[in-house]
Amino acid sequence: MAIPSGFFFFNTTSSPFSAPEVYVNTSPVSSAPLCTDWSPVPMTTVIPTIYSIICVLGTLGNALAVYVLACGNALTRTVANTFMLNLCVSDLLFLLSLPLWAVYYSWGYNWPFGRVACKICGVLHNLNLYASIFFITCMSIDRYLAIVHPLVSQRSRDYERARIVCILVWVLAFACSAPNLALRDIYHLKELEVAACVILYPDDTWFLTLTWIKIILAFLLPLLGISCCYWAIGRHLLAYRGSARMQNLSPEGHCKLGQLPTPTLCPNSCMAGPMLARGVERILWTVAAVVMAFFLCWFPFHCVTFLDLMNQNGWLDSCWVTWTINNLTPLTLCLGFSNSAINPVLYCFIGNHFRGRLGGLCKDLCACLKARGEKHSQKRGSFSTRLSSFSRKLSDLKDLAIVDTSGSP
Repeated sequence: MAIPSGFFFFNTTSSPFSAPEVYVNTSPVSSAPLCTDWSPVPMTTVIPTIYSIICVLGTLGNALAVYVLACGNALTRTVANTFMLNLCVSDLLFLLSLPLWAVYYSWGYNWPFGRVACKICGVLHNLNLYASIFFITCMSIDRYLAIVHPLVSQRSRDYERARIVCILVWVLAFACSAPNLALRDIYHLKELEVAACVILYPDDTWFLTLTWIKIILAFLLPLLGISCCYWAIGRHLLAYRGSARMQNLSPEGHCKLGQLPTPTLCPNSCMAGPMLARGVERILWTVAAVVMAFFLCWFPFHCVTFLDLMNQNGWLDSCWVTWTINNLTPLTLCLGFSNSAINPVLYCFIGNHFRGRLGGLCKDLCACLKARGEKHSQKRGSFSTRLSSFSRKLSDLKDLAIVDTSGSP
């Protein structure tokens, strides 16, 4: 596919599907040579396949998580569950738009669904990009307060305030996604014979500004906040476990042998040591999984985006840079999308309470189905009994009729 003169295709963060984004200009942005010896990635087959897998797995996981979290009772309406629910809703909304992007890729960047669908699907990606990371950051802060400062934050961590925070997060995410909604449109490329769903940047200032905002607000600042929170959590838990072991070994400790104190809640309270050790290790492993998943899913994509910024500014100008931007951006974006499928596993299915509620709902569903089956079986048995009784009565009537006929003169 040849690039038409006067248009430059950016596989950047602003594209929810890594499709070309058209930036109208008459002067070349980069003088990098064409990579004739570098084989391009077959996007029309690879990307739709990856999108389909992410869509199926992510939709099932997030839909199940939303069902379990939304069907809980008043006791399950906690701050953490509120953030989890909104995170799953954000991921689910975006995942429902992935089939359209898969079709778009498979048709060679031709958008057949109309202008409104183009804008809606485009804004859903940016909305999820901001909202999901903001909710992950909120959950990290909530875990930090709950573990490191449980008594001080007890009053501030309530359900109503969590709902207000969620509303503010959605408003902020919508505000950050508004430029995408305004600039995205269908652009007919006669040279390529496609109607592409793209972002038309008025000039390079728009492109650079929006890309820097996305890198800073959707990656750097959340990553810094998440890392600081979990670093503090890990340090607190390790120090807590170390001090607990020291007090357990001390002959003057308040606890009996084989038990550990809980200095965070009460210096003189005790609990089983092995159980506490397993709980601390579980929290630490969960913390490590959360940070690593966030980092591994989005870091490669933002690295390629930063490489694109340097290329547009003329700081990097070579064949391998052009090939990396055009071919690795879609693949790294797929990796970022996979975070939507991983989130329900990390934040919901690992938790014992969530699995307990899921098991309870499954038992209730099985009991309901079993009760319906038994009721249906009883109805069928009752119908069979009535039919048999009716058949016997009919047979008796026939016998009487035969007797009457035979005895008549």
